[in-house]
Amino acid sequence: MRWAITAGLAAILAVAGCNAEEQAQPPTPFALTEDAIGRYCGMNVLEHPGPKGQILLGQIPEPIWFSSARDAVAFTMMPDEPKTIAAIYVSDMGSAASWDAPGAENWVEARAAFFVIDSSRRGGMGAMETVPFSSESAAQSFADANGGKVVRFADIPPDYVLGSAGDDTTGSVEAGPSMGSRPTTGE
Repeated sequence: MRWAITAGLAAILAVAGCNAEEQAQPPTPFALTEDAIGRYCGMNVLEHPGPKGQILLGQIPEPIWFSSARDAVAFTMMPDEPKTIAAIYVSDMGSAASWDAPGAENWVEARAAFFVIDSSRRGGMGAMETVPFSSESAAQSFADANGGKVVRFADIPPDYVLGSAGDDTTGSVEAGPSMGSRPTTGE
């Protein structure tokens, strides 16, 4: 009897563990279409060069679109934006056809990506860009060709994406006070 109870309990825990793993998987990204409108600029996302972003929130079935990867990163830092982020996707520029055609389905989860900051390339609205790659070697090759340095999502400086006093490179995201911490998991 004791063995049957132990085996039953083990089976329940195993199934619960599988369900927890399934729930931990982020939702899949949406394909970029001509219907995507940027959250901050209110313009069609496809009208801007460079990498794009999309954020999926908890139970909301539609993505929030961004005309630049930088704006998607900024969203995670701004205190008044929702923090129920299920996934943050940015264009994998290592798989992009070109800077002007970053791709419709080549997304990488931002928290797993490698970003090039301080490069000579400008993103949507002519702002400094956080150029995302799924591989560190592709990011380093881009940095070698265009300047800049490779960082991870958690290491992108808030002042780089949000701007600071006297900074005229803020582009489509308005600068603001200290933006606190951003999500590092799908919580």
